[in-house]
Amino acid sequence: MSHIAIIGECMIELNGAPFGTMQQSYGGDTLNAAVYLNRSATSYANQTGQPAVRTSYVTVLGADAISQQMRERWQDEGISTDLVLIDEKRSPGLYLIQLDDEGERTFLYWRNNSAARYLVQHPSFDEICQALNDVDMIFFSGISLAILPHDDQLKLLEVIQNLRARGVTIAFDSNYRPKLWDSESATKECYRLGYQTTDIALVTFDDEQELWDDQTPQDTIDRLHKLGVKTIIVKLGAEGCLVSESPAHTPSLIKTTPVETVVDSTSAGDSFNGGFLSCYLSGGSVEQACRQGNALARLVIQHHGAIIPKSITDTLFTTN
Repeated sequence: MSHIAIIGECMIELNGAPFGTMQQSYGGDTLNAAVYLNRSATSYANQTGQPAVRTSYVTVLGADAISQQMRERWQDEGISTDLVLIDEKRSPGLYLIQLDDEGERTFLYWRNNSAARYLVQHPSFDEICQALNDVDMIFFSGISLAILPHDDQLKLLEVIQNLRARGVTIAFDSNYRPKLWDSESATKECYRLGYQTTDIALVTFDDEQELWDDQTPQDTIDRLHKLGVKTIIVKLGAEGCLVSESPAHTPSLIKTTPVETVVDSTSAGDSFNGGFLSCYLSGGSVEQACRQGNALARLVIQHHGAIIPKSITDTLFTTN
């Protein structure tokens, strides 16, 4: 059984019209990916009889009732919470999603003092680092880094680099959110270090273009290969994704089928990541993993919320 540890933050989600009807849930880029990964991998295992992927989430929650409920919900999804730490003094962050008529979203965040921001400073962080020696893959994102104080960013990247040197595969999604960073230069410093520790990059071209001024997806691929990334997936939205693997460096386009109406694009990239990683860790090729990621993202963006009901995602997994 493959074991992946996913590092990040989960927040309380409010979704709906301001001063109107609001729905409370939870979400966060890497937590969303963990949920979709585990759903997909579990379904595949049930259909084939192959061992399921073990998915562990690495974060810090509070000791409050909402934190406990979130943890229980993750457990209900089959996600291991053995690597979730508790901060008695802090609580989860909160975000509000506002959607326009075309399904595009904007976010408002309240997370400056969230428990997850102090992951690296937690008294039990060294125990988490020790446990990570036993996993097969680590997945983290630019948001996993952005929420941390600068010194903690560097320490986490050093931990990840050391784990890679011991044979742990590292996957990274840049998931650039300018408002979370002090400056572009600070972002680029962390991202360069992040890419230099990465085996599999799962990036969105729009993000790479905004931060690095890449003119084409090929510019992104060339830059990341130069930094030492072996396998690069550039997500292109309705066009699908481009794949480039060392040493060939010849990109191939994995197309998707566009949807007629995008209801909510909140978790498009996260669900792609979850579908990709579940297939890859279950023994699929990179191209097969991309097709799984495309199919899952296509389904998710036709429904509201970062994490859609399991009954909906099951319709995909039971027909593929």
